[in-house]
Formats: sequence, structure tokens, C-alpha cells
Amino acid sequence: MTLLGPSGVLLIIVVTAVVLLVVVTAAVMVARARRLDRLHVRTDAATAALAAVLDRRAAVVRASAATAGPVALADADRRALRAAARAAAAGGSAGGSTGGHVPDLEREAAENDLTRALAPLDTAALPADLAAELADANARVSVARRVHNDAVRDTRALRGRRMVRWLHLAGTAPVPRYFEIAEPGPDGVHAAAPAVRSAQDAVRVVVVDGDRRVLLFEGVDPARPAESFWFAPGGGIAAGEEPVDAVVRTLREETGLTVEPGSVRGPLWVREVVFEAGGVTYAGRELFHAVPVPSGDVDTSGFTEHESRTVRGHRWWTPAELAVTLDVVHPHQLPDLLADPHALEPGTVPLAIH
Repeated sequence: MTLLGPSGVLLIIVVTAVVLLVVVTAAVMVARARRLDRLHVRTDAATAALAAVLDRRAAVVRASAATAGPVALADADRRALRAAARAAAAGGSAGGSTGGHVPDLEREAAENDLTRALAPLDTAALPADLAAELADANARVSVARRVHNDAVRDTRALRGRRMVRWLHLAGTAPVPRYFEIAEPGPDGVHAAAPAVRSAQDAVRVVVVDGDRRVLLFEGVDPARPAESFWFAPGGGIAAGEEPVDAVVRTLREETGLTVEPGSVRGPLWVREVVFEAGGVTYAGRELFHAVPVPSGDVDTSGFTEHESRTVRGHRWWTPAELAVTLDVVHPHQLPDLLADPHALEPGTVPLAIH
């Protein structure tokens, strides 16, 4: 009988450890792959349910527009409401209902238009059964959107794990995206009238440091703390204030960075926005400017009380990091825009983005 020497014992230990590591890794991979598959199934089901309730709301709105008398809705508002409902329904049928990608950006825009068109409708002047059906449709949209976004959040979180990304456990399944719309009013009966500001009402600043990193804040609506997103610093333009001066002011207030007006580039891009925060619907226009800075030192001590509640932190992103992140970034086109080395050079007119 031959006894193993120290080197033989060590070899057995190493081989055993490697085998155990492979077995454990394989088990974890299988478990995560199965969980990821279940999450994708859950997201697809939530997406289909959301599309269905959005379609139902569009149908109920069309019926409301047809039934509403002059007391409930003026003729011009009725035509606008019908057009918005048709556009929302068309956006749903055009996008399909598979793959976790729908409802898409076009449907988001159509639903926001529908929410605005609903604002003048006096639901109290509608027949009681139709008013109740509209209230139910609005409530179902709110619930379905939250269920959908919860499923998207969980799926994206697992897909963001290193092992899942490195081993491509998600396969060819598309990355699901949040459905971001201004929901109907908090009472669930009618759409809240959006607070519409003047045309050039806000600026956003694409702050780029010497390493071509861009500064973004992580924001959250306190009413939906699980749905965080990243956005560029900026704020409203004061009465009589030029956009460039608003860029300099808001950058100093929100980041502590002091820049000269001559270093501000743009406007590069323009974006029409409709969003909900704290149960209030807002609409306006954002002008994006670029500002190069030498360092990444940021001071947020100048935040207002509202900003302190709604901004979780900040981060400098490289274009490569933005290109692969699963986090929600506003504007949606920002990763693609910054991939272009000439993106921060102003054109003859601002580029319309979403």
C-alpha cells in the first residue's frame, strides 16, 4: 500500500476545493438563471396587463368624450380628447405586447398627452356609470403601472449582478424598461391639470470634467421611492433671466461650481417634459447646455429642502458606464448622445430629444 506524501495530500485538497467551487458556482448560476427567467415572465405578464388597462382607459375616454355635454367639456376640448385617446390606442397597437419593451416611449408620450387632454373634463357632469368607469380605469392604470415598474426594478436589479452580466445568463432577452407617465389625479376621478410653465422654463446642465465624465444626480419621487433615476443638474429660469445666466446660477446653487457665462455651450438639446412629482403633474420645456469643468469637486450644501428630500446623491459617469448601465437615466437618449465625441458642440438649432 502506497501512502500519499504531503504533496499528494495537498493536491487532493486543491482538487476537492476546485470541484466544490465549480459545483457551488454551477448551482448558484442555475438558481439565478431560473430566478431571472421567472422575473422576465413576471415582467412580460405585467407589461401585457399594463397595455390592457391603458387600452381600456383609452376606450373609456373615447366614450366619455362622445357622451360629455357642453357643461362637461367644450367642443374644442372634446375634439382634443378624442384625438388624444385615438393616439394612445394607436400607440399601444403599434408597439405590440411582447419582450418587455412595450408600452414604449411613443406610448408614454401619448398617455401624457391623454392625461393633459383629460384635465378640462368635468366628470361630475358625466353620467354616473361612465364617471365611475373612468375613475376605475384611472385607478387601474395607476396600480398596473406600479406593478409593472416593480417587476422591472427586480428584473433589472438581478440583471445588474456581476455574475449575471459576465456569464450572460439573461441570454438575448431585452432589458425591460420602466413605464414613466404622469398618472391621473390623486382622487382617481379626473386627470389633474398640469402646471404648465412658459416656453423656455428650465435649463439642464451637462457638466463634464477633464476625464470626460458627466455629473448626474440620483433623484426619487418620495411617493415612489423604489423608482430612482439619474438626471443632470439644473432648474427653472427666473423671470427676465437669460438661459445662460440660469445655467451659471443653478450650477452654483446645486453643485458649488462657479463658471463664467462664456464657458457655457448651447443650448445643445431641447426636451418637452411631462412628469409627476408628489401627486402633481408638471409640463414644460428643458434646454440642455454643456459646461466643462477642471475637477469633480461637488458641494450640495446649497440644496433647498425639496432638493434634499428628492436627491439621494451624485456621481460622475463615464460615457462607457452610461452605455451599459441598467439604471434609469434622463434624458433617455443621454448615453447615445454622449457616445458621439461631437455631442457637446452646439449646432445651428437645438436637437429635439426625449
